Amino acid sequence: MILLRNIAFYFAFYIGSIFVTASALACLPFSRPAFRRRVENWSEWQRWCVRHLLGIELVMEGAPLDEPVLYAVKHESFFEAIDAPALFDSPAVFAKQELLGIPGWGKAAAAYGLIFVQRDQGAKALMAMIRLAKSRSAEGRPLVIFPEGTRVPHGERRPLQSGFAGLYKMLGLPVVPVAVDSGPLYHRPLKARGRITYRFGEPIPAGLPREEIERRVLDEINALNS
Repeated sequence: MILLRNIAFYFAFYIGSIFVTASALACLPFSRPAFRRRVENWSEWQRWCVRHLLGIELVMEGAPLDEPVLYAVKHESFFEAIDAPALFDSPAVFAKQELLGIPGWGKAAAAYGLIFVQRDQGAKALMAMIRLAKSRSAEGRPLVIFPEGTRVPHGERRPLQSGFAGLYKMLGLPVVPVAVDSGPLYHRPLKARGRITYRFGEPIPAGLPREEIERRVLDEINALNS
C-alpha cells in the first residue's frame, strides 16, 4: 500500500507541478494577482496530494500573525519550502541564488517575490538584499527564512547560518520561530503516513544580542525534535 500511495503521489504532484508552473508563467504578462494565485495553487496542490494520496495529516499549533515579522522556520524537507505560500499570506521567502537557475520554476519564483541570497558576494549584494526585504515587508508581506541554510535531519540540532543574526539586526523586525517535523515522513524516497506538525513560537522582539537571538530561535525551531 505504501508503494502504491507513493507512485500515485509522485505522478500526481510532479505532473501537476508542470501544469501549474506553466499556467503561472502564462498568467504573468497579463495579471500579477492571477499569477500569484497560480503559485499558491502549487502549494495547495502539494497539500492535497500529501493529505489524500500519502495519508499525511497536517496539524497547526498556533498561526501566523497579522503584523510584519520575520518567520524563522525549521527545515527538514522540501515539504515546508513548497508549503510556504499555503502557510503564509504571499510570503517573501529567502532562498539560495542557485534555485533561480531551475528552468521555469526559477523565473516564477523571482516574479513571485522570493529574495535570493547571494552567499559570499560582499557587502553590496547584502545591502541590496536587505533593501529588497524591507520593501517586501513594507508591502505587508511576511518574510520567511530557513535559518539553518539547508535541510537538517529530524532530531539533529545544528548552528544557525552566520548571516541570520546580521539579517535580524538590520531588518529590525520581531522573529517568530516555527518548528516543523516533516523529516521522518517526507524526506525519504518512500514517504510515510502520519502527521506533520507546525508549531509557532512566541514572537521574539527585535534588538536582542546575537547570542540570545540565536539561542532562542534554535531552541524554538527544534521544539519538535524529540
